[in-house]
Amino acid sequence: MPDHKTIAEFRRENGLAICRGCAQFVELCGRIGVLKGETVRIDRQEEGNGRSEKVVHLTRHYGRIRQEIARLKSMDKALADAPDGQISLTDPDARAMAISARHSGTVGYNVQTAADTESHIIVAHEVTNQGFDHDQLNPMAIAARVALHHSDLHAIADKGYFSDPEILACHEAGITTTVPRPTTSRNAAKGMYVKADFAYDPERDVYVCPAGEKLIYRYTTEERGVQVRRYWINECQTCPLQGRCTTGTERRITRWKHEHLIDAMRERLSRDTDSMTLRPCTVEYPFGTIKV
Repeated sequence: MPDHKTIAEFRRENGLAICRGCAQFVELCGRIGVLKGETVRIDRQEEGNGRSEKVVHLTRHYGRIRQEIARLKSMDKALADAPDGQISLTDPDARAMAISARHSGTVGYNVQTAADTESHIIVAHEVTNQGFDHDQLNPMAIAARVALHHSDLHAIADKGYFSDPEILACHEAGITTTVPRPTTSRNAAKGMYVKADFAYDPERDVYVCPAGEKLIYRYTTEERGVQVRRYWINECQTCPLQGRCTTGTERRITRWKHEHLIDAMRERLSRDTDSMTLRPCTVEYPFGTIKV
């Protein structure tokens, strides 16, 4: 079905032919007796009062459009000045929340809770307007430790809380964290090797690939505010496993400066698989109680 732009373009390019077609249609109607040709009615644009009313209406409409343009321009400036690039028209403090539901458009608040694993009692809570959880791990763990008056604490959270700086901050505060690392690569689903398939040897500071070759340290750089170390090997092009490993000339591995903390978390998760299974039963329990 052609849209209005296609129809308008057709009329612009074939205006004369359309007029001739209409004239031939009228002539045909006269020949076959459909038109009597005795009387016609002619419609024309109204003048006088009708035209003046239309001018007044258009002027009023034009004024409203100018007001709306001015309002949108001021909002655009306010949006540019907003620290997080968001403005809520209904609740100034509310913000867009990052949730799993697609096209949800949820604007509101992020309620953070820390619940005791034994009693399911909420020991610390906070309401924020940050749309993500990855900056909340350390603040909530600190608040829970203060509320419980414990010098040491084990904080368990889901993968939405995974953040290198937050994990490091908890470690420096003496708090043990267990947070699974989110899967960002689709290589595993394609049957290709992922970083977890490369074993790190801390004594030699090398990664050992599935083929038994060593990826050696090359240099240190900074990515997204954290220092990372780069490892790779130059013999990948002659490796029979290259097709399952990399599409480039060599496979590269990046290691965070404090990745031993991630390795320790992975080890804890492998030893205690129930910790993540029981986590929703603990932290979601109070909300279920409230709803009941």
